[in-house]
Amino acid sequence: MWLSLFSADQRHAMLGLAHNVVVSDGLLDPNEEGMLLELKQEMGLSEVQELEYLELEGIQDVFQDKRSRIVVVINLIKLSYVDGAFEIEEECLLKEIARSFDISDNDFLLLDNWVRRLSALEEEAQAFFD
Repeated sequence: MWLSLFSADQRHAMLGLAHNVVVSDGLLDPNEEGMLLELKQEMGLSEVQELEYLELEGIQDVFQDKRSRIVVVINLIKLSYVDGAFEIEEECLLKEIARSFDISDNDFLLLDNWVRRLSALEEEAQAFFD
């Protein structure tokens, strides 16, 4: 969501952060793989095959404005829920990213709530197609 507006550096960093989230709980779910593919497609990075862990130090310098930081956190929260469980390792990593982006704990909870409501609406819409 809103990833096409990112610069090339931001797109690659976003993909690295997504990889961090996916591997943080030690399990790779098919739904996570599917969402990673969707993220790659939206960012025009479908050709990227191998993902590597991205160090968080300096990540705030890649995503300098509030909008890009919020977009990152929203997409990563959504990715963390796609396997049906928001694992503690994912939550800790996302909160660490949010802190490095100067996103308060309260704002993180608001974003988390918004993503859960959005996901529920998307599931409801999908039921219309089935």
